[in-house]
Amino acid sequence: MAEFADRVTLQVQAGHGGHGCASIHREKFKPLGGPDGGNGGRGGDVILQVDPSVATLLDFHRRPVRRAGNGRQGEGSNRTGADGADLVIGVPNGTEVKTADGEVLADLVGTGTRFVAAAGGRGGLGNAALASPRRKAPGFALKGEPGEQRDLILELKTVADVGLVGFPNAGKSSLIAAMSAARPKIADYPFTTLIPNLGVVEAGDVQFVVADVPGLIPGASQGKGLGHDFLRHVERCSTLVHVLDCATELPGRDPLADLAVIEAELVAYGEATGVDLAARPRLVALNKIDVPSARERADQAKPELEARGYPVYEISAATGEGLRPLGFAMAALVAADRAARPAEQPAERVKVVVRAADEPGFEVVRVGDSFLIRGNKPRRWVSQTDFSNDEAVGYLADRLARLGVEEALAEAGAEPGAEVLIGDPDDAVVFDWDPAAPMSSGSTGRSRRGGGKRPLGPRGTDPRFSP
Repeated sequence: MAEFADRVTLQVQAGHGGHGCASIHREKFKPLGGPDGGNGGRGGDVILQVDPSVATLLDFHRRPVRRAGNGRQGEGSNRTGADGADLVIGVPNGTEVKTADGEVLADLVGTGTRFVAAAGGRGGLGNAALASPRRKAPGFALKGEPGEQRDLILELKTVADVGLVGFPNAGKSSLIAAMSAARPKIADYPFTTLIPNLGVVEAGDVQFVVADVPGLIPGASQGKGLGHDFLRHVERCSTLVHVLDCATELPGRDPLADLAVIEAELVAYGEATGVDLAARPRLVALNKIDVPSARERADQAKPELEARGYPVYEISAATGEGLRPLGFAMAALVAADRAARPAEQPAERVKVVVRAADEPGFEVVRVGDSFLIRGNKPRRWVSQTDFSNDEAVGYLADRLARLGVEEALAEAGAEPGAEVLIGDPDDAVVFDWDPAAPMSSGSTGRSRRGGGKRPLGPRGTDPRFSP
């Protein structure tokens, strides 16, 4: 069974808001004591929170659907329904949240960082909250709003200061084991490491995290050998260390050739993802010099690499030779990078959509002979309406009229009897527009047609919908 997962699809469903209550207070000698229906409770949110005890996304692979609690319905005597419980889900540090289209919604870095992945629906208003001087005892309440539902992609990108890159069996796992308390799996066959291993290294007064990135091969930037899964984990590293195997006897393999291949893969990956890995500071570690032939190759390659501008260190992860100067060189680059960063950085990067203050909140789109009203407010209001109650439908008509929907339909060229849809096209509420029966009941004072106030009917009815 898999023990590590760094990319999963997660479906989140926030809790639905509880329905409002339509109730009239009744007691002895006060048969009509006024509306006392309470509001519904809010639906719970689904929240992603960085948890240091979570190191993998494997749990999401096993349970890809998560739901928060629903709000409770309001009750009489002005009792508000209980809110639904929020669902807080722990994720590893460095988790990136994306839509199915690849749009980044949040980048969660730092213990305790939170992101609301799906917002719970608001509870519906009870008839006590809907009462007004004109509508003293509403015979309806608003339904709770549905909770937000989303399909998300979670990607784990290891949070480390230094990334060790190189071919399989170059000795990266042995190096991190020798320099830290990490104990990764080590064996003499390729792709022993299938997951990134992290180790904490201390050099002088600098403490930093080193990531042992699984081995790369030619074509890794196109996904060969799980290349994208491996390269993803070097994106956050400020320093890269090329670990070159000087003991390999394979044809076409030598330190210079290996370096050229890995550099080409880093450049190609950066071009494909927009992450400029080629600009990161680099060190070269010529490994396995405890083998005589490897030491000879390292001595031959070192002058050429230094001529290209690389700081070069001859090391043996097996014996520990050369690891101290390499550790201090890593620490110097990490310290320089930390000093160059701004003093304060937000731990969480979340995409925020800014809307103009004077936006109308809806738009009218002509679809064939029909007219589609799109917008967050009309969609929410429709979901709150109990269409079995004429008074509730009339209240919806009043809200739409105040929003300016009547004028917008006329400007769009709607004729009497035109089919009007509100909401998503696949699940829209459909009605026939009749300008002779204006949406507004005149609850704001006078009718939009210039007449007097339209009288309200008995509770639960509306004269505009009377046969």
